[in-house]
Amino acid sequence: MTMGATHDGFARRLLDLRKRKGWSQPELGKKLGTSGPIIGRYERGEMTPSIEVAKKLAEIFGVTMDYLVSDKEMPNILQDQTMLERWREIDELPPPERERILSVVDSLVRDAKARQAYRMSA
Repeated sequence: MTMGATHDGFARRLLDLRKRKGWSQPELGKKLGTSGPIIGRYERGEMTPSIEVAKKLAEIFGVTMDYLVSDKEMPNILQDQTMLERWREIDELPPPERERILSVVDSLVRDAKARQAYRMSA
């Protein structure tokens, strides 16, 4: 069986996410409602999960489906479902409120970068 780039990305990301959580293949299998050997087959690219299973995996890990199945490197914000939900909520606000919040975020980011630069130069 030849793996496509997207499938290879999925297998690699699944393995990485599982290891980051410190879970064994059987532990993840139990959370998913399957077996450890099936998880191993997904991670080796021998088997591709259904869309429903991939969606459940994304929920288990708290990442987006795009992050899980993409063959491209993605910014961390695109893998964090909680951050994406925050941005969706901000996006739904009236423009003046959205601009006010983003202005505060911009100033906090500037301050954090300045503190980081100061620590690096000290």
